[in-house]
Order: sequence, then structure tokens, then C-alpha cells
Amino acid sequence: MNGSKAYLEHVAIWVKDIHWHIRFFEDVLGMTMREVDGTVEEPRQYWTLGGLQFIQDPKHEAPEGRLAHLGVMCEDMEAALAAARPYHVTEMPQGRNWLRLPDGLAVELIQAKPASCVARALDINPRAEA
Repeated sequence: MNGSKAYLEHVAIWVKDIHWHIRFFEDVLGMTMREVDGTVEEPRQYWTLGGLQFIQDPKHEAPEGRLAHLGVMCEDMEAALAAARPYHVTEMPQGRNWLRLPDGLAVELIQAKPASCVARALDINPRAEA
């Protein structure tokens, strides 16, 4: 393995009605706000504790799903970028840590601080019996 260890930190989704999604995921699953772009009353983007990012786009049309990108937390982002080069990915306008995969999927690589938090996250076994 030439890259770095990593975990999926968030999934970004375009939504037509951001307030509906905020209410649903908070009321049903307890996924409260981690961060907001804009105000809570008029959010442009909204991140939940639990790994969701909603991007408000009332005009977005898609036949199925509205995936914007995957946000991946890396213990060593530079190693991951170097390991990605042979895979013919292209850098996106958002920055060198944004990669467009050949099938169109967008991936945002994020440097974990501290890097050791990736190992701690990967040690969690969500299906282990308590």
C-alpha cells in the first residue's frame, strides 16, 4: 500500500429542500449540526455530526441520487495524492486535494489533524456486540 490510511468523513448531497433534510436527520436520527455555511435560518450548506453534508440547490435535477462528492479523511494526504497519480485522476478546480475519478465521482481528500485520529476512527467496529 503506497497511500495513507483513511476513512469516509462525509458524504455531500445536493438537496432541493435543505430545511426538510436538516429536520429529518435531526429528528429521526439525532444528527445535529456540526457546521453551517450561511446561517441556520438560511443555510447554503449544512454539515451534521454523523457525516452528512447538504448542499442547497432548489433547481438540481438528477434521475437518481444527488451525490456531490465524498469527503475522505487521510492520515497523510500527500501520500494519498501521490498514490492517486497512477490512476489517471484529474485535479478539480476546488484545489489539488479534489480529485475527479475516471467514472466521474468527485473525492475531496482532507488532512486529518492530528493524523492519529484516522487510526482511532478505523479501530471502531460499529457491528461489534456491546
